[in-house]
Amino acid sequence: MFPKYILPLLAVAGVGFAIYTAIHGARTIPPALPVSDAPQPPYAAFVAGSGIVEANTENIAIGTAIAGVVTAIDVKLGVDVKAGDPLFTLDDRAQRAEVAARQAAVEVADAQLADAEHQRARAEGIADKRAMSVEELIRRQDAARTARAQATQTRALLAAAQTDLERLTVRAPVDGQILQLKVHLGEFAPAGVLAQPLILLGAVTPLSLRVNVDENDAWRVRAGAIAIGYLRGNKEISAPLKFVRFEPYVVPKTSLTGDTTERVDTRVLQMIFNFDRGDLPIFVGQQMDVYIEAPEPKPETPTPAKPKGTS
Repeated sequence: MFPKYILPLLAVAGVGFAIYTAIHGARTIPPALPVSDAPQPPYAAFVAGSGIVEANTENIAIGTAIAGVVTAIDVKLGVDVKAGDPLFTLDDRAQRAEVAARQAAVEVADAQLADAEHQRARAEGIADKRAMSVEELIRRQDAARTARAQATQTRALLAAAQTDLERLTVRAPVDGQILQLKVHLGEFAPAGVLAQPLILLGAVTPLSLRVNVDENDAWRVRAGAIAIGYLRGNKEISAPLKFVRFEPYVVPKTSLTGDTTERVDTRVLQMIFNFDRGDLPIFVGQQMDVYIEAPEPKPETPTPAKPKGTS
């Protein structure tokens, strides 16, 4: 008798669970409160934009023109470097052997040149021209010229080998700070443009802020405008901004917010500002909300309608 009640009971339980899930799933989840209130614009008339912090040299992606295995790393993350300081070195054993061979070839060529010049000088210094034929004199002069050309060639090959050896040590192109260090001992460093740079370098005193201004507001901003930036997530951290330049090419917007009503075909004018970080906890790559002082927009003057029958 009891087994025939199992299926009805399971069906009733399933319906009850479905109703419970539907009721609780339909509840409105209250939105999470922001960590910090949004900053308020300090100007009566302004243009708002979003910016990302970067080095004032722009962020430089360091790579290598020659692929190879990393054998030495001369910097650490966050340290300051000077232009020309070594950053990392690739395996250079084969190139060092090539330089040694070229140096030996230069020594041989120099010895041959010295002998050829000596033979030429002796032939040209003979007072009695009957002691040596004209053909022999010309031969020795030609031998000296050939030896000079060979010596020049071997020195050029040595310089090329030394240049290739030097290229295996990647050096800092400018003064700056190591912002990212993605190269490790024993790894193979590929040549060319990489999605993840081996080292990211840039000058951070002062910092720069690349601000995107919507194309609809681009006509309102002016060179030299004063502005202020608030760190995203904490309006208490802010810095006055100094205008540097406009980027002359208007680019497509790439920093999307994820809002479903946001247009993805918007283009933005990029403005570059500098600011002194001081003791503020602001780092390269962070976002800031920016307000730029702008002139009050002039109200449009309506055009009077022409009377009917006039042209």
